[in-house]
Amino acid sequence: MKTQEFLNVLKENERKALLFEYQENKFVDTNYHITEVKNTVIDSVDCGGKTDQWNETIIQLWESPEEKGKIGYLKSDKALSILERVHNMRPLDGNALLKFEYSNTVFHKAHLEVQQVEITDSKVIVQLFVSETDCKAKDTCGVPETALVDADQNACAPGSGCC
Repeated sequence: MKTQEFLNVLKENERKALLFEYQENKFVDTNYHITEVKNTVIDSVDCGGKTDQWNETIIQLWESPEEKGKIGYLKSDKALSILERVHNMRPLDGNALLKFEYSNTVFHKAHLEVQQVEITDSKVIVQLFVSETDCKAKDTCGVPETALVDADQNACAPGSGCC
């Protein structure tokens, strides 16, 4: 999802509770805050020597221990006002890939992408997922596109020419 698409969802669904599902049936708790918005430029070189560049907007979600048990989620219009305030200080790139940074005591810190957004009468549910790492230079490394990597094996073995 692009940043502008998310902003549009918030605008079109004022006063609805904004929920984030970080794993199936596991939600960021009601005591979350948007604590940081990062405009990032990714300037990369893959293991095949190809360069690439793109922008990302990373919204950090943090659960306040002092507000554990809080009733009610942040509303979409409040989230929108936070992001508009950020935009006035550091303009957001509407075409940037949107990610959410999150962790809790049982879930590692991760940058999660948006899988889909579910809209109900009273809620905006943003379903997130952790994208997997990938070799972008499979042809250079000799890795077939259909190769499945066993989690217990090293995909880029020494001397393979990859990574």
